[in-house]
Amino acid sequence: MTLSGTTIAVGVALSILAGASQAQTKWDMPTPYPDSNFHTKNVRQFVDDIAKASGGKLQLAVHSGNSLIKHPEIKRAVQTGQVPIAEVLISILSNEAAVFAFDSNPFLANSYEKQRKLWAAAKPVIEKRLDGQGIALLYSVAWPPTGFHTRKELNTLADFKGLRMRSYSAVTSRLAELTGSIPVLIAAPEVPQAFRTGMIDAQMNSSAGGVDTQTWDSTTHMYDVRAIMPHNVVMVSKAAFAKLDPAVQKAVREAAAVAETRGIAASESESTKSIQMLTSKGVKVLEAPPKLAAELQEVGKKMTAEWVAKAGAEGEAILKAYGN
Repeated sequence: MTLSGTTIAVGVALSILAGASQAQTKWDMPTPYPDSNFHTKNVRQFVDDIAKASGGKLQLAVHSGNSLIKHPEIKRAVQTGQVPIAEVLISILSNEAAVFAFDSNPFLANSYEKQRKLWAAAKPVIEKRLDGQGIALLYSVAWPPTGFHTRKELNTLADFKGLRMRSYSAVTSRLAELTGSIPVLIAAPEVPQAFRTGMIDAQMNSSAGGVDTQTWDSTTHMYDVRAIMPHNVVMVSKAAFAKLDPAVQKAVREAAAVAETRGIAASESESTKSIQMLTSKGVKVLEAPPKLAAELQEVGKKMTAEWVAKAGAEGEAILKAYGN
């Protein structure tokens, strides 16, 4: 019995498709922020770059806005192999180890230039710790500076007393406490609802985060105190990464380097655009009055001292390398 040319052609095509399917790897990638956020946009471009550079051998499905895994569990999910890759706000891990809050000492690095210097000092320490947990760091991008979004004027620390302040990590909760406000830990997607239900009446957030949460619906002032510039990091399971072809690994690393550069530029641009957006919506964007600024500096010094005491040798090494 002789196979027809058509049958042979179909068989060959199916064989090719089967081989392509076997060669293709698909990963799920949870991220904490909505699609409108510049970090998520950067992640989606990162994913596209990998798909193109790998010739489609690695495909990543982005699950944004806490839709697959809630933010506090994301890093653990990578560590245990539940997902191979993810984005996370690194300071949210400070309950696990104080060193992860290297970027959250208020007013220590209050500009993009200083933040890049701080990241250069912290990166080897963070990489070493994550490596011991089976995780590799791919890239990091800082948020625009954090400020206070409120419904009233702030002139001194006394004006914070009793404010139910949204925080997003142990560190920002401590900052809220030291200002005299009441910290309420709320994930970014839940902020609007928290305002509507009265859980909070102020929030600690960047200008970009303020736009994401449409803070103009609930607050009237943003004090651009540049308290902290927290870092998001994209991390990958070392075991999952090791299973990739060397050429695909190279594509991921190269895409990550580009994403970091692109993300930093986007963060700076987003800071300017977000402040303009808040202003256009009627929010008063203000510098801290002199007395409040001085009081906040003292709070920052206290928190840095507390952090070093907790972070120990790792914290001391970072501050020494940073130059403070």
